[in-house]
Amino acid sequence: MTATKEIFTPDGESNSLIKQFRRVPLTALRVFESAGRTGSFAAAAREVDLSPSAVSHAIRKLEDSAGMTLFVRTTRSLELTREGRLLLEHVQRGFEEMRRGFQRAQPEQRVAPLRLHTAPTFAVQWLMPRLTGFMAAHPGIALQVSADTDYATFEDDRHDIDIVYGVPQPSRHAQIPLVVEELTPLCSPALAATIGSVRDLYQAPLIQSDGQSVQWGGWFSANGLATPGDFALAFDRSSMSIAAAVDGLGVALESTLLAERELATGRLVAPLIGRSTTVRYVAHYLVHPHSLEQDTATALFKRWLLGELARGAPHMAAAGAGASE
Repeated sequence: MTATKEIFTPDGESNSLIKQFRRVPLTALRVFESAGRTGSFAAAAREVDLSPSAVSHAIRKLEDSAGMTLFVRTTRSLELTREGRLLLEHVQRGFEEMRRGFQRAQPEQRVAPLRLHTAPTFAVQWLMPRLTGFMAAHPGIALQVSADTDYATFEDDRHDIDIVYGVPQPSRHAQIPLVVEELTPLCSPALAATIGSVRDLYQAPLIQSDGQSVQWGGWFSANGLATPGDFALAFDRSSMSIAAAVDGLGVALESTLLAERELATGRLVAPLIGRSTTVRYVAHYLVHPHSLEQDTATALFKRWLLGELARGAPHMAAAGAGASE
């Protein structure tokens, strides 16, 4: 009779042991780990979503494959044998390594959301319609958006980025001018039919945006005319002025950037473009702490924001790619 020669690996394991291990189903090891940790087949059954009899069968099959008894069963208790305790320790270590491997293989994601603070009208009129593009391009970055007219201070650690309207106050934070905006009278097509020159505005209902840096007085002055004494309507949000102009309530002096959707769909028109002096100025700035310069989510949002603005407006601010103190 010819004797079978046992072949050992460099680690000292025999081929028969390797074959024995490869026959063990991963599901059986999951069942064993749960039963060994909880000390109960019933608890393991609930945890791995199997019936108690299926758990018992899986354990018996594992014991047969391993060639050892893993549990001592009595009517009232379930205890691991010495071999069972040793195997449980290594199985748990193996599952932990697999969990870490899966975690490391996943694309890196920012655990906390990117906290964005923004001027209200910029959020409603320009940012919100485009956020689906950013979210589709960067699904791993969650956004938390808040909007009001106050500037973010960053000292209270409530925000990461602020898109502010108007020139920001001097600070130690990065300040990036975004885009040169064009301010011109906007109104509904029906009202535009009555406006052929700047002087026609004296007979038109004018809508005042109280929160604007440049108001009707500055625009009429740039066009060499006196400012009318009365306004038909006044709002503290440009988004409200734009909505009122769409509804035909009057002529609003607004940024073509913020009214981009309304102009594109024909709900608003600019009757005096080419017939008047258009006021141009940098209206919005991006501000964030210098400590976030290397933050991936912040950098990706900045790149996306500047790219979107460059596509939609021909007059990007000269310093739009840089920052100042």
